[in-house]
Amino acid sequence: MAGWWHRRGAARGRPRERLTTTQSATDAAVTAVFREEAGRLTAALVRALGDFDLAEEVVQDSLVAALEKWPEQGIPEKPGAWLMTTARRRAIDILRRDTRYREKLALLERSDMRPDRAEADDRLRLIFTCCHPALSPEAQVALTLRAVVGFTTAEIASAFLVAEATVAQRIVRAKKKIVDARIPYRVPEDGELAARLDGVLSVLYLMFNEGYLSRGAQAAMRRDIADDAVWLTSLVATLMPDQPEVLGLLALMKLNVARSTARFDAAGDMVLLPDQDRSLWDQAAIAEGVAILERAGAMRSTGPYQIQAAIAALHSGARFWEETDWPQIVLLYDALLRMGDSPVVRLNRAVALSHVAGPEVALGEVNDLALVLSGYHLYHSTRGELLEQIGEPVLAREARRQALDLCQNPAERSLLERKLRG
Repeated sequence: MAGWWHRRGAARGRPRERLTTTQSATDAAVTAVFREEAGRLTAALVRALGDFDLAEEVVQDSLVAALEKWPEQGIPEKPGAWLMTTARRRAIDILRRDTRYREKLALLERSDMRPDRAEADDRLRLIFTCCHPALSPEAQVALTLRAVVGFTTAEIASAFLVAEATVAQRIVRAKKKIVDARIPYRVPEDGELAARLDGVLSVLYLMFNEGYLSRGAQAAMRRDIADDAVWLTSLVATLMPDQPEVLGLLALMKLNVARSTARFDAAGDMVLLPDQDRSLWDQAAIAEGVAILERAGAMRSTGPYQIQAAIAALHSGARFWEETDWPQIVLLYDALLRMGDSPVVRLNRAVALSHVAGPEVALGEVNDLALVLSGYHLYHSTRGELLEQIGEPVLAREARRQALDLCQNPAERSLLERKLRG
């Protein structure tokens, strides 16, 4: 939650540029605590109060109190307990002033808000509540980012290229839906878990993809969003260590992030995989991702996230572009398609196939996707690459122009423009 200091510090009239080196170090430490504790605080308060809005207000007030006191007094030995105590006191103050909350006040005064270890962690319940199938996918993402990660409405709107008012409406409607439909604040039972877990992982996957390669024109990569997706997935993996697809998704994220430093040059332009400086890849993080994937594989219940992670592991394990095991990657894409046919997976498979069977064969498969992917910029840019490889520069240029018209990401646009000029 790097944004908390900026939002709250600025609001209190404390410009960032005036911080001393010591204050900057405190700032970083406070941010790390907030990342760990904000979701826990919100989750505990939602459980105790049954009210998302009130829980969020109390959490924000507690974090503001920390921002005011910790830089001068130092971070407490147990910062989570400090924040929880502050939040509980603030909630009681608010409830005492409003007679409508008399029943909730009695519950809160009897509760110490310590997590119930029988269900591991309130945050897991909060994630599953935010990702209930009764809510739309867009609402699930917005509510998860708001309640669990601590993003503001403006930050969510900026990340997903929608109006702030639209995001606010989604969040309000989602909270109302939770109340009206009496959606329980709990981890689903075993019989419900598979379907509900799919929704949770879909939200985290979408969130990571948006951070890893943004759809918007403001930034090529939103590393903060990608990091928060990794953090949330790590949380789910810690609390549900026997779920192989959770581990598969976590491995996929870590393997991709491990190579992110080489994806852009000093000017911010995108560097394609064949041209990346592989010495910049984080080998320790790659090893960690592979180890997580192996843990998932030992459970012998393969799913699509594990297969995608296996593809990423093959790319990450190649010391040079020429060493990439394309035949094995094609086989993994075949397995992925057997689990669920997808035109985007078919497009990615065609790219891999071009390195095995040649660009002509791959182009035939890409052309078969014209109707379903005509509005997808990567369809046109992939087609342009294959057309150039078979000696059709005019058609390749036209395909890249179509890709450019559909693309907003600044680094991808720059790459397409360079190819059009060259």
